[in-house]
Amino acid sequence: MTKIVAVTASPAGEAHTQMAAEALKRTAQALGHEILTEAQGGPVATTLNPNDIQQADVVIVGADGAVERDRFAGKPVYAISTSEAIRNTEMVIQSAVALVGHGPRLGALKTTPHPHDPLPEDGAVSAPSAANKFFVGITSCPTGIAHTFMAAEALKQGAAKLGHDIKVETQGSVGSQNTLTDEDIARADAVIIAADTHVDLSRFGGKRLYETSTKAAIHSGSDVVTAAMDAPVAGGGNADGSGGYLDEVKRAKAERSESRSGPYKHLLTGVSYMLPVIVAGGLIIALSFVFGINPEEGTFGAALMQIGGGAAFALIVPVLSGFIAFSIADRPGLAPGLIGGMLAANLNMGFLGGILSGFLAGYVAKFVRDKVNLPANFEGLKPVLVIPLLATLIVGLLLVYVFGGPVRFIMEGMTAYLEGLSGTNAVLLGLILGAMMAVDMGGPVNKAAYTFAVGLLATNLYAPMAAVMAAGMTPPLGLALATFISKKHFNQAEQEAGKVASVLGISFITEGAIPFAANDPLRILPACIAGSAVTGALSMAFGCTLRAPHGGVFVLAIPNAVENVGLYIVAIAVGTLITALATVQLKHWFPKKKAIAAA
Repeated sequence: MTKIVAVTASPAGEAHTQMAAEALKRTAQALGHEILTEAQGGPVATTLNPNDIQQADVVIVGADGAVERDRFAGKPVYAISTSEAIRNTEMVIQSAVALVGHGPRLGALKTTPHPHDPLPEDGAVSAPSAANKFFVGITSCPTGIAHTFMAAEALKQGAAKLGHDIKVETQGSVGSQNTLTDEDIARADAVIIAADTHVDLSRFGGKRLYETSTKAAIHSGSDVVTAAMDAPVAGGGNADGSGGYLDEVKRAKAERSESRSGPYKHLLTGVSYMLPVIVAGGLIIALSFVFGINPEEGTFGAALMQIGGGAAFALIVPVLSGFIAFSIADRPGLAPGLIGGMLAANLNMGFLGGILSGFLAGYVAKFVRDKVNLPANFEGLKPVLVIPLLATLIVGLLLVYVFGGPVRFIMEGMTAYLEGLSGTNAVLLGLILGAMMAVDMGGPVNKAAYTFAVGLLATNLYAPMAAVMAAGMTPPLGLALATFISKKHFNQAEQEAGKVASVLGISFITEGAIPFAANDPLRILPACIAGSAVTGALSMAFGCTLRAPHGGVFVLAIPNAVENVGLYIVAIAVGTLITALATVQLKHWFPKKKAIAAA
């Protein structure tokens, strides 16, 4: 039940005023809400008590002219005309209730123009646009409670007044609601971001993008919608839709990201947020080795080690856990996920403990968010008190009393086994990890091998990381070499693409080989897998180690970052040569026309 106060006023006469007040009163009561009304003007005029206003959850102003609103300061106000209040009363009540989160998110009201409808902000009546447009928007405020939903409702009303349609995603304290789909974004004429916090804009490339504050949207929704049509196009595409080889790589990576779902998506979300932490920490640790493997206390090298190892690497497991939970339950999952990850690190559960705590925290927080219902007046406590408290407590107790011991035992056993690998076993592990890096080039198998190697860095196991990075570099490098040594098997566009692929290869961007593989998978993929498998096996056989999780050939210049750096370069060169020769031979033995005919 929501407490509502309403003010109605119409220059057309007291009849219109009283009809609007009575319609709002009866409908609100029928829907189970409390309402007090003030009909201004006429012999039956009523006045709202200041205490009534103070206790109200929302204010409805149904007026066809200016109404003094200072007494409603701090309250969400839903403004409509008296005719709208009479003709669409139920929608008005539900939309007002939605402003305070006690009801469903509703679409904008669509009503027939009426001579007594309220004037827009500029003082002139807005006629519906000749061409109906479709907008998408996102609203978000730091607390994610009132202003988020008020801004969304104002944008809906503003778009309706102008004759347009809009879908608004609210990024509130309980996560995203009314989430925009790829189809929504694709057909949108413009994007409106009304937010006082950071909003990820990567999915809106190539669209007109207008950014403003929640306050501006609440104050003048129509003006914001109008301004969006004149906004510049966001980065992400050329006007003619053309793009080069790098665009193909980006599209392929984006398509793979969109195809992820379920637990795999949540895991990869955690890894993607963890990656900058571990890259920064790993490279800073590698830089500290310039001053010796074990720099003395008080030296610059020791300071670098404290930053990279003592601070950055201490965050690896908590960040992994926190953002797995964030992917599952949105913002409510972040706090229990981070705390669970820190607890897993303190219990020596390693990266497996971080993954486990992330999933536990995410699903527990989601359950509490969706299933634990509080009285309407206490709903605001759920995201800041109830969910963090219950989810953190449950996850923490499960880790301490149920999962901590078994997972720590598994991690210690795996670490001891990998540390003892030598000879054939080490070569076999490198062969498998190397092949996995080239099977799908940035897909699930590739990411599984990379995540495994990155996780082992926190346990001071560096050989798998070396094998994985070397094997991830050889597919684009090998294909670039193939386009150079056998130009007759590649057209002009592929030869130019080879130059770009070489840069991506030395930067450890395996996805640089995707466009080649997509155009000719039956011959390119086997060649890449063979070269990467050999590279991984040689790296392990040579005893190479890598203390940085990324960077490609550029980390080779850092002293002590790579052990056996000369043999490491040999492993990469051999894999690159095998990939190139295998590609050329397969194209020679199985020309494309024959391959198509055989298929």
